[in-house]
Amino acid sequence: MKLSVAARREENWGWIMVAPTIIGLVILNIWPFLQTLYASFCEHLGFGFYKFVGFQNYINMFQDPEFWKATWNTIYFCILTVPVGIFLSLLVAILLNAKVKGKGFFRSVFFLPMVCAPAAITMVWRWIFNSEYGILNQMFGAHINWITDSKVVMVTCAVVAIWSAIGYDAVLLLAGLQNISKSYYEAAEIDGAGKITQFFHITLPMVSPTLFVVLIMRLMSSMKVYDLIYMMVEDTNPALSSVQSLMYLFYRESFVAGSRGYGSAIVIWTVLLIGIVTVIQFVGQKKWVNYEV
Repeated sequence: MKLSVAARREENWGWIMVAPTIIGLVILNIWPFLQTLYASFCEHLGFGFYKFVGFQNYINMFQDPEFWKATWNTIYFCILTVPVGIFLSLLVAILLNAKVKGKGFFRSVFFLPMVCAPAAITMVWRWIFNSEYGILNQMFGAHINWITDSKVVMVTCAVVAIWSAIGYDAVLLLAGLQNISKSYYEAAEIDGAGKITQFFHITLPMVSPTLFVVLIMRLMSSMKVYDLIYMMVEDTNPALSSVQSLMYLFYRESFVAGSRGYGSAIVIWTVLLIGIVTVIQFVGQKKWVNYEV
């Protein structure tokens, strides 16, 4: 169907308005991904030159025990942080949504970790978990090597990750809670439903779309974890192998060892894992996410 002059002009203005976003997406996301995909099939010769080697990087990767250990560490980190983090974020959101004095102050306090520099946060937590003079060991009269013990270092990093993300996730969930009509709770109270019944039959189903978004975001963030581990665990730390994630292994292979082709293969594997998890979540959402208003 031929468009009128006015409709054509409006369409052109629409393309002009979305052009910056499309250009930014191509330059900053799609093109670097295609470059990484190509580099994963090559050997880096230095100075931006690559030699095509086919699937050799992937063969070496799948035969490397350190790669499989990093894959398990990444999955284990997600298991530790995502369920507990979302539960605590929802709990905080419910408390902040209650009728209490100073709600604005408490919201700012919980959101504060998101605006603080990660390096500063890590320095504080490293002091808290220090085995010699850390406040945690001083409080309990213990001598636990929170950062250097391979048995507890992953839990230590998970605690910091959960603490750092609670505020942001809670704000998102709080927005979802505030969109729930109060008429549902009023009707439930008339019917004699208690607070627990209201939570499982009103609050949880109605906030499930926001909860689903937070779940996807937190899973992606946990699977791409790097900076937290890099700042919490030093290269000389004997427990590094027990907490090294895929992105940390990518950093070591690409920028320390100089094997950018191998590092690119690790990135593609990570993207594939994130894609699989995301697809599973989108398929499974039909069973527990309620989009009805």
